Amino acid sequence: MASERPKVLHLLAGRPLLAHVIDRARALGAAQTLVVYGHGGEAVPGAFPAPDVAFVLQDPQQGTGHAVQQAVPHLQAGGRTLVLYGDVPLLPLDALQALREAGPCLCLLTAELENPDGYGRIERDARGEIFRIVEERDANDAQRRIREVNTGILCAPTDALVGWLDKLRPNNSQREYYLTDVVGLAVAEGIPVRSVRVSDAWRGFGVNTRAQLADMERRLQREQAEDLMARGMSLADPERLDLRGELECERDVFVDVGCIFEGKVLLKAGVTVGAYCVLRNTVVERDTVIAPFSHIDGAEIGPECRVGPYARLRPGTRLGPHAHVGNFVETKNASLAEGAKANHLSYLGDATIGRGVNVGAGTITCNYDGVNKSLTVIEDGAFIGSNTSLVAPVRVGRDATIGAGSTITQDAPAGELTVARARQITIAGWERPRKQAPGKS
Repeated sequence: MASERPKVLHLLAGRPLLAHVIDRARALGAAQTLVVYGHGGEAVPGAFPAPDVAFVLQDPQQGTGHAVQQAVPHLQAGGRTLVLYGDVPLLPLDALQALREAGPCLCLLTAELENPDGYGRIERDARGEIFRIVEERDANDAQRRIREVNTGILCAPTDALVGWLDKLRPNNSQREYYLTDVVGLAVAEGIPVRSVRVSDAWRGFGVNTRAQLADMERRLQREQAEDLMARGMSLADPERLDLRGELECERDVFVDVGCIFEGKVLLKAGVTVGAYCVLRNTVVERDTVIAPFSHIDGAEIGPECRVGPYARLRPGTRLGPHAHVGNFVETKNASLAEGAKANHLSYLGDATIGRGVNVGAGTITCNYDGVNKSLTVIEDGAFIGSNTSLVAPVRVGRDATIGAGSTITQDAPAGELTVARARQITIAGWERPRKQAPGKS
């Protein structure tokens, strides 16, 4: 990966590769989940502080069989043990379930590839029974022509697996303990070796390079896009969607190109999301339009609102029905009630804004004094003139009007015009300073 970061912590759809693997173990109802780690030190366990996952260090690192040997003291007797790989993130659950339910045998997950280079080959006898796996580096020309490959995933009776692991020897070109050697040991003991073939071969692929990671990202994103379209979402281009969390949508949602969805996002019926928007942990109610290049994080947006373009809604933002937040407006911990509008170039932080309020361009709430955050309240029907500074804590009364260019430091009474700005004067005869000509003092 040409990286200081451990491979299993590189991101796929916004989450570490290993997180996808752990999710599959959880979905299968594993009684215990053990992660054997080596490269990267404590970065790997530090990234997963979950009580249902235990970590075991492999040091030194002497192959896949040696890695699983490190887990042996922690395995519970009886039952079956499923071995997954932290860099094989998208295995289908139905195939893993089939491995688990294969009975008292050693069961391997295999795939058939047009180009099997780099993978261990599955060798079968004349009856079609598996009797050996040959690693690429140890294979001869005939073995390299085999297209059925080992994904590395296997499931076996725990007690038998522990016995096979104890018999592994580093008799190969790498002087490593290969987990694949348990196949020959099982055959020698008369234990059946079965296989489950993954239908979509790419799902069994491991990630070893950044190019492979990028390829898997696009495959996964395309699959997610198809699922969303099946549920009633229209995508301008399914190849230009990035889903890095959970996206729920109702029917007739439209998403333009280049949008990113993170965390948990819900889009209700009829929502439109313009090009190159980023939505994170947000709920958008029906028939709202999010115009292009808007960034929305931790917001609740009501029905029939309009947001953007180039708006930034930060955590704690709540928009009531028909509210407008326009271009280059930033909100944080702010609520805009029904019909409230802030259409241009404003910052609204720690603010409660009533029904039908109009916030003029260039308005800011001065909510932070360097230590404390304070609240601005603008009551229903107020009109805030352009280029106004509201120094919190402050309240603007119902149907009040604030003259443009005002700095409001005290409560403005309901129904009145309040202006707070210096009187304009003209100084007659004043001359602007001029630069002197070169050479003159």
